[in-house]
Amino acid sequence: MSQLLNQAAIVTGVSHHKGIGAAICRKLASEGVNIFFTYWQADPNWPVQFQKELVALGVQSKYLEIDLSDPDSPMKILDAAESQLGQPTILINNAAHSLSDGYMNLDAKLLDDHYAVNMRATILLSVEFAKRFKKSDKVSGRIINLTSGQAQGPMIGELAYVATKGAISAFTLSLSAELAPLGITVNAVNPGPTDSGWMSEEIKQALLPRFLMGRIGVPDDAARLVAFLASSEAQWITGQVINSEGGFLRR
Repeated sequence: MSQLLNQAAIVTGVSHHKGIGAAICRKLASEGVNIFFTYWQADPNWPVQFQKELVALGVQSKYLEIDLSDPDSPMKILDAAESQLGQPTILINNAAHSLSDGYMNLDAKLLDDHYAVNMRATILLSVEFAKRFKKSDKVSGRIINLTSGQAQGPMIGELAYVATKGAISAFTLSLSAELAPLGITVNAVNPGPTDSGWMSEEIKQALLPRFLMGRIGVPDDAARLVAFLASSEAQWITGQVINSEGGFLRR
């Protein structure tokens, strides 16, 4: 996928080395993509160390600590990325806010907190990316959103999360139609349950029999799919929510 060489990507929600966001950055960087990543409330040493890791792959890398619940965060991210790496052609909306709730605990604040990050930040960042995109015969644009399989089955105790992330699937479809004339594809990836550092051994043992391909998903699985969707090989794919779950059996 050498056609990605020297393009610039924004990846949000890259706050620790085991996460899907970090895996996406590494994969894109290995294909020659310059990386601008955002994080929030991470270890103070994390961004510097991760930036060095990406630069060692032969690309440029910049970063920004930012609270995506800030309504101005999309403008700040794009301004910073453009000034440091040039116009980004790839946007990966990976950041997410998730707290357990359930109907007995759900209230306005909990719902608003999820909305601010999972919906508003993703939506405004996507449309501002499109407004600034300069159509070219040589380079097309890519917006890739991360979802969590809200249409695949219920997620009990995650009402605010599923409502706000589920909205992104609908947004992906309609935005893809609006941006197709600009040469920007818009897709979403559901990586399924992924061992990105949050799974205890008990959770792993409970989930493993439900993965029909014999193992639990890892961040690199999502990263490979995202890199494919970012490439010119995926130029005819848009408006899709791709469930890449290794045959995960829901029950």
